[in-house]
Amino acid sequence: MELSEKTDIESLRDTILCGDALEILCSLPSESLQMCVTSPPYYGLRDYGVSGQIGSELSPHEYISRLTVVFREVRRILKKDGTLWLNIGDSYAGSGKGAWDKPIAERKKNKQIYHFYTTDSTSAIPKVWDGIKQKDMIGIPWMLAFALRSDGWYLRSDIIWEKPNCLPEPVKDRPTKSYEHLFLFAKSCRYYYDQMAIMEEVADSTVRRYKSGVSDTNKYASFSKTQKLFRGRTHSEMSLMRNKRDVWRISTNQQKIEGHFAVFPEKLVEPCILAGSGEGSIILDPFIGSGTTGVVAKRLNRHFIGIDLNPQYCEMARSRITETEE
Repeated sequence: MELSEKTDIESLRDTILCGDALEILCSLPSESLQMCVTSPPYYGLRDYGVSGQIGSELSPHEYISRLTVVFREVRRILKKDGTLWLNIGDSYAGSGKGAWDKPIAERKKNKQIYHFYTTDSTSAIPKVWDGIKQKDMIGIPWMLAFALRSDGWYLRSDIIWEKPNCLPEPVKDRPTKSYEHLFLFAKSCRYYYDQMAIMEEVADSTVRRYKSGVSDTNKYASFSKTQKLFRGRTHSEMSLMRNKRDVWRISTNQQKIEGHFAVFPEKLVEPCILAGSGEGSIILDPFIGSGTTGVVAKRLNRHFIGIDLNPQYCEMARSRITETEE
């Protein structure tokens, strides 16, 4: 599909556009979409085997700069009250002794799982940079968050995606990684956010505490006004919902897609779309990969526009979304 600055956004509803994310975003009209939810390729971890891919830059700073330009276009495309929900993981500077420092042909089979092709551009990335030593955690998520904030985004929340089934790591000198970041950014200081759509149930212990009541002279007197509201009421009369917290416990293995090694969990995307848009909205994902954003958008009575550089992933996403609709 040929795109131009005059492209009608409605004509792109429920489509996967195959090509460079930045080039395609530059062709979309300004202030035309409500929200974006996405997970760009992580730095130095996977080789998707496509020329021009993001994630294999020669330094973390180049990677951050490139993503900042991409999300600058996303901000232009979003409506004034639009939001960006951005999932990103961290990386480590190499020690020079691990499998990731060897060409893929020399690695053990279990160290090749993130390589869809054998071009192995990640092996050419330097392992240390100015200010980053061997074995340092690079801090990619916060580097990106601060860069986007400096570029004009409002940084509103750092949501922790806790993975109860995280992959084991053969490390003996630090804890195993078991979470990633999901940042909520807004285009303006006032933005669309449906709090009610993603409220969660309060814990049983909270209900019991409210029902029991606390004396105003108790050391926990700061809770007394809230608890007084529940004295003498039945369980069904109480408010059993609370504002959604910023730690989300979601398994990584909700969906397995053959040929794709980093599938976006549907349960991670769902609250983002519910809170960030109303029914009928068009959801943008400039790194749509296996198509999770499109699948969830359709299930929640929204529409989507997806972009991906890898032609095989584009076909994978189209097929998956079509199968979901049938």
